[in-house]
Amino acid sequence: MRDSGKIELGSIQETLLLPLWGRAVETRKQKPLLTDNKAVSIVDSIPYDFTLISNNINKFIQFGWIARSVYFDKEIKAFIGLHPEATVVNVGCGLDTTFDRVDNGKIQWIDLDLPDTIDLRRKYIPESDRRRFVAKSVFDTSWYDRIEQGNNVMLLIAGVLFYFDESDVKRLFSDFHAFLPGVETVFDYGSKLGIRLSNKRVLERGGMDKSASIKWGIDNILEMEKWNSNIKVISNMPLYQEHKKNFPAMDRFGMNIADSLKLMSLAHVIIKG
Repeated sequence: MRDSGKIELGSIQETLLLPLWGRAVETRKQKPLLTDNKAVSIVDSIPYDFTLISNNINKFIQFGWIARSVYFDKEIKAFIGLHPEATVVNVGCGLDTTFDRVDNGKIQWIDLDLPDTIDLRRKYIPESDRRRFVAKSVFDTSWYDRIEQGNNVMLLIAGVLFYFDESDVKRLFSDFHAFLPGVETVFDYGSKLGIRLSNKRVLERGGMDKSASIKWGIDNILEMEKWNSNIKVISNMPLYQEHKKNFPAMDRFGMNIADSLKLMSLAHVIIKG
C-alpha cells in the first residue's frame, strides 16, 4: 500500500529515488542479476510517482545502477572476508540496502546522509545494534567520532562524488586520510564527457531538478594518486565491463561504446596511513 504522505527532500537528495527504482525494476525481471525485495517494497509504498522515470530512463542506464551494486557488493564481501568485524560506512546512503545483501552477522555498519534523507530512511529501513544511522553531511567531520578506533574501515560511496566540485572531492579524501588512515573506499565516477551526458540523459529525463546537476568528472582515475601520495588505486574498471557477455549483440555494441569512452566507471582505492 502506498503511503499517503509526501516526500520532502532537497533536489540532490531526491536523486536517491533513481537507483532505488532501478533495483526494483531489476528485481522484477525473470532472471535478475541482483535481487532487492526491499527496493520493490519501498517503490510500491513510497508517496512518489515514478512514471516519468519509468518512461524516460532507458535499460542501459537502469542496468548501470545494477552493475554498480554488483561491483560494490563483491568488493565489500571480499573486504569483510578478510576483516569480519570491520566497519562499513555507506556515504550518502539514500534508500540503499547494501547491508542486507552483504551482512555477515558481525560487521558494524553506518548509514550516513543529510537529515531529511535519514528522516525518510527511518520510515522504510530499521536501525539495529550493528546498523546505525547518522544524519550529517559527509563534510561534517564529527561523524568520524562514531567509528571505533583501530577498526578496519571501508567507505561505500555510490552516486555521491559526482555532485561535488573537484576541490571538494580532494578535501574529502584529505579528511579520509586524516581521520581514517588506512581506509579503503569503493566509489563510482564519470569522465568529463560522462558527466555532461548524465546531466542530460539521466537527471533531466528522470524529472530531477536542474539544481541537482552533477559536477565532478575525471578522465584518468590515476590522477587521484597525484593528489596525495597515500592514495593508491587498487582496482578500476568501466561500468559494464563484466556484464556485456550477458546481453545481445546490439546491446553490447552500445555498452562497448560507453566503456571505451569511460563514461562511467568503478574504483576501489586505499588511503594508506
